[in-house]
Amino acid sequence: MKTKTVYIQNDWQGKMLKPRETVFIKLKLLPTGLEVEIQAPYFADPEPLAPPGSCDGLWDYEVVELFIAHGDQYTELELGPHGHYLLLQLKGIRKALTRNSQLTYHWEKSQEIWSGKTLIPIELLPPEPWTFNAYAIHGVDEERTYAALFAVPGDEPDFHRLHCFQNLDWD
Repeated sequence: MKTKTVYIQNDWQGKMLKPRETVFIKLKLLPTGLEVEIQAPYFADPEPLAPPGSCDGLWDYEVVELFIAHGDQYTELELGPHGHYLLLQLKGIRKALTRNSQLTYHWEKSQEIWSGKTLIPIELLPPEPWTFNAYAIHGVDEERTYAALFAVPGDEPDFHRLHCFQNLDWD
């Protein structure tokens, strides 16, 4: 079984975050898909008004995101601390082919930490080999923080910069 564990420890420009802001992500490739497990600090940002489940625009809230790509074909998974998620299949930058796929998403949160776990079905992933990047967003207005596993330099954070992704080399 292939696994990969990573820690988001830098902001989107590559500057080190406070240790409390570190996000843990574990990937496990199974015959049925890619299991994604995360643990992140909980900042108690306002939650989406929608009930738990698939939630468009989740990137505007406290969220951890995973992008898995093969060329310009990629899958974007977003998980939030209140039971919301978003799964998109894209071909070309921000060109969604599918959205609002149903997932089984398990989450827990305490006053300081939240965790989530789901499985991206194999048919919703691009073909291997993969490149990837992961992000975490929290805070409101000028307190908004954008963190990235691999820096995405530019004037503003843009997580769809596929050229900033790196090879997903299994542990």
